[in-house]
Amino acid sequence: MTENHNIIPARHIHEECGVFGIFTPQEADVASYAYYALYSLQHRGQESAGIVVNDDGLFRSLRDTGLVSEVFPPEQLKSLGKGTIAVGHVRYGTTGSDNKRNVQPILVNHFKGRMALAHNGNLTNSRELRQELESRGSIFQTTTDSEVIAYIIVQERLNRGSIEEAVSAAMDRIEGAYSLVLSSPTKLIAARDPHGFRPLCMGHLKDGSVVFASESCALDAIGAEFERDIRPGEIVVVDTAGVRSDTSHCGKAPKKLCVFEFIYFARPDSVI
Repeated sequence: MTENHNIIPARHIHEECGVFGIFTPQEADVASYAYYALYSLQHRGQESAGIVVNDDGLFRSLRDTGLVSEVFPPEQLKSLGKGTIAVGHVRYGTTGSDNKRNVQPILVNHFKGRMALAHNGNLTNSRELRQELESRGSIFQTTTDSEVIAYIIVQERLNRGSIEEAVSAAMDRIEGAYSLVLSSPTKLIAARDPHGFRPLCMGHLKDGSVVFASESCALDAIGAEFERDIRPGEIVVVDTAGVRSDTSHCGKAPKKLCVFEFIYFARPDSVI
């Protein structure tokens, strides 16, 4: 007698997302730096990839589903042009579907200009924040936590003197795991949740460029020197005035770096 069994294909195990950001003292091919960094972070997300280049406040983006090599063929990558800031992301969708609308970095227009945000992690109060924002008129284009974070920052920006103050205020409201890089028209900002669930490190190039990445292997890929990890709860701001750090959220919660970063998520050659 022949037995028929319904076999359900197992979904492959996926990694977390990977983020990258670079600020250069002079206009440069920042898209290429982002490309090679994301290529080295491909193990953290295979669903989609995106790069946003900031050229003196003009944002150019290339984002799509697929691997880094598929999303950024040479001619397409070249179309991003030069700039002083770039933000990049590779995604495994831990929240939201895997459709093209959820591809990061998230781009948001607001009354102070534009913002590009790339985020790794999960919020535990995303639903409540989304409902609150929608009740105040926000219209979401994606189903991701990342857009919730972006809108919270924009909302806080209404009553704050700077984008970094808005990020700090947003960190008082969002809960869960997040390591993010954000480009405003003139600044690159990196932030890590007070628990330090997800990794985020900082380095620099010989020309003085400052870079942030989920793992140090991305710094190695572009010839950057590893400087240090971003502290849990820390906000680092980079602009033409230099690099400054806000540690007001540091020490507010016990450190809880995810153990899977050591045994599964991160590359073995990364410093975590």
